[in-house]
Amino acid sequence: MGEEGKARLIDIYIMGKKYKVPETLTILKAIEYSGYQFIRGCGCRGGICGACGTVYRTAGDYKLKSGLACQTVVEPEMYLTQIPFYPANKAVYDIEELEPTAETLIEYYPELLRCMGCNACSKVCPQDLEVMEYMSAAMKGELERVAELSFECLMCGLCASRCPGENVQYNIGILARRLYARHLVPRAPDLKERVEEIQDGMYDEELQRLIKAKDEEIERRYNETQADREPD
Repeated sequence: MGEEGKARLIDIYIMGKKYKVPETLTILKAIEYSGYQFIRGCGCRGGICGACGTVYRTAGDYKLKSGLACQTVVEPEMYLTQIPFYPANKAVYDIEELEPTAETLIEYYPELLRCMGCNACSKVCPQDLEVMEYMSAAMKGELERVAELSFECLMCGLCASRCPGENVQYNIGILARRLYARHLVPRAPDLKERVEEIQDGMYDEELQRLIKAKDEEIERRYNETQADREPD
């Protein structure tokens, strides 16, 4: 028997129904152990994609908690439900036509100005990001700062679920990152040159040879390339 068979069984409540599950399981595995099949609300299973946002309460604690189901271990008498998709406002825009300013962020997300500085968004973030800090930077038009602080955002939506100002922090962050990357980051001349070479068909013949090559040939060429680049 595996570890699940050896573990003590505890009571949890999934969407109001009681189940007995091994105490060592994550919420994600406990839900599956209870007989549920994931159609949505489950992705990478490694805390990277942000698809398994979950809201729960634990015994004897009045606080409403949240986390990623693939990273949070069950507790006795845990009441939980999933929010695999948070119905938040998402603006539509053409990044080429926008100016990289605070005014642009506020135009598409006017709720940004309702930020109360309560820090609930930072407290709930499963990545421990400084969400309130990048919201403050967004109001000032400090797009590089927003891009830096929000770079590892999973887009799970938990910050928006706890915001009393009805902000959509993760969508504001991605707009800021796009503005910064498209309009403020200097373009690499080597990259521009290489893209033009690709568009002109310079590598078409070589690409076709690789497509038709056998696995042994591809492995040999890869190893030769690495030998030239990597030190012993």
